[in-house]
Amino acid sequence: MTRPTKAFLLAAGLGTRLKALTQKTPKCLLPVGGRPILHWWLKALEGMGVAEVLINTHHLAAQVEEFARTARYAVRLRLSHEPELLGSAGTVAANRDFAGDDDFWILYADTLVAADLGPVLELHRRKRPSLTMGLFKPPDPRDCGMVELGADGRILSFEEKPSRLRSGLGCAGVFLASPALWEQLPRGRGDMGRDVVPRLVGRAYGLMLDGPVIDIGTPQSYELVQKQWAEQGLEGRFGGKA
Repeated sequence: MTRPTKAFLLAAGLGTRLKALTQKTPKCLLPVGGRPILHWWLKALEGMGVAEVLINTHHLAAQVEEFARTARYAVRLRLSHEPELLGSAGTVAANRDFAGDDDFWILYADTLVAADLGPVLELHRRKRPSLTMGLFKPPDPRDCGMVELGADGRILSFEEKPSRLRSGLGCAGVFLASPALWEQLPRGRGDMGRDVVPRLVGRAYGLMLDGPVIDIGTPQSYELVQKQWAEQGLEGRFGGKA
């Protein structure tokens, strides 16, 4: 089986928790290490062998369009504008023609993942589920979909932002899907964590990612990623600035 060559990079969120930071700049273009978050994701996808990326837009879409117009990456970029937000699952469902009948990535652009995603691909190849998830240990489980795993990596339970913690593993906003996922997606608006993953409990798989995963959703987490970037030399995990 070849590597997936298509990826959804979900970038249309309003970033309301970041307050003043996203009033004039879309969250996906906030700088980390001197370059927009989208830049680092696209560098990572280049290294993963992805050939084409669909980026959805909504808030301050013209800035993302300008970024894509002037971008120079080995991956081709396709933009999908949403006058009204469709949600993570809704965006994927509305763009079935983009991925077709092959495996494809679904990635949250507002989570900076400085981890090798190769193990996610290997697990997906072995188990052939409709969905395989990358997991991490979030600092605050109340901000995340939380997962219980079986010994073989099967997802035994999933709860979005739980009030009672069952495990320390959270969804990292990294999914690898097979064409079987199309049957599980909602029509119209929908969310992966609320409307899709719970229906796949017992059939989907996941594994812990080996490397930093930072959800850039609050001013505190945005400050944290800037600090980690400098202290841990994360730039090298994305192939540098070239």
